[in-house]
Amino acid sequence: MRVRRITTVLSALVLATTMTACGSSEKTVDKKPKAGDAKGALIGVTMPTKSSERWIRDGNTLKADLEKLGYKVDLQYAENDIPTQVSQIENQITKGAKLLVVASIDGTALTSQLEEAHQNHIPVISYDRLIMRSPDVDYYVTFDNYKVGVEQATSLLTGLKIKNEDGSEGKAKGPFNIELFAGSPDDNNAPFFYNGAMSVLKPYIDKGTLVVKSGQTDFKTMAILRWDPATAQKRMEDILTKTYRGGAKVAGVLSPYDGLSIGILSALKSNGYGTASQPYPVVTGQDAERASVKSILAGEQYSTIFKDVRKLADEAAKMSDAILKGGKPQVNNTKDYDNQKKVVPTQMLQPVIVNKANVQTELVQSGYYTQAQLG
Repeated sequence: MRVRRITTVLSALVLATTMTACGSSEKTVDKKPKAGDAKGALIGVTMPTKSSERWIRDGNTLKADLEKLGYKVDLQYAENDIPTQVSQIENQITKGAKLLVVASIDGTALTSQLEEAHQNHIPVISYDRLIMRSPDVDYYVTFDNYKVGVEQATSLLTGLKIKNEDGSEGKAKGPFNIELFAGSPDDNNAPFFYNGAMSVLKPYIDKGTLVVKSGQTDFKTMAILRWDPATAQKRMEDILTKTYRGGAKVAGVLSPYDGLSIGILSALKSNGYGTASQPYPVVTGQDAERASVKSILAGEQYSTIFKDVRKLADEAAKMSDAILKGGKPQVNNTKDYDNQKKVVPTQMLQPVIVNKANVQTELVQSGYYTQAQLG
């Protein structure tokens, strides 16, 4: 009788161990997306804020593109609040999203959420802003951010007539007083813009053609947290008050984003610029936001860098579709975007300089804006 009991207990233990092993084995299977998993899948899309016109366009365009491909989309905006974006991503994972597209507020603040996504076999596409310090970013879609900086600096030189439109050396020799602004220090794109611009401007600064009269040329001093226009306006006002008393004038301002440019121009206007006797300096920008395009047409802001987010959203949608159908998305850069944990495979698009001369061809004829929208 005792032997029979021992045998029964041992059999039960073996069965339990076998079932546990089977359960453990099933959990560790790599459940990568398969072609049949794509139909009607939920995709979580998180954008930084609605305070910038471009992010609204990005989000709406990407949502529409994904829905055309048959996906359900949970589109969220975090209004530049990191805890809100963290919560939105966590909720998307809980809702059963099969893929995440994330334009981060702070590229270093999402490590644990991406780790959770990885544990749930959810691929992650970093959208326009590279998510940093996480091995769980699968792909990145963006513009050539270094080239954005190069083109901003080039347009500054063109506006000052140091260079001609065809790239040849212009007649103006300077010296010209300029001031420099950089983007948000928690956005991985900002150093790319800065480094690209300085690669063009530094030789002219070194030989005295350009003079940064405030002396502020390092990234940390120039950086504007969260790309905030009011912060840029205050910094420009402080520079004018402290540096440009006694008749010295600003000839040019390197601004990396249209929202900052509007703030910078406001500061300049309140200090007497924008008149026939004291015109605005050459002020650059980025994103071709409608207010800045109108400003360019009015002869205030000089230029902007046009990044056609319709194309960016289209690439992100195609990338999502390929991944969820079990394929490999198209990438064209596998060496430049290191997030300090891995080099993230990237699909990179090209930006375009827009000034008053080509607003019609680049922005109106392409359908990005209607003529009525620009007034």
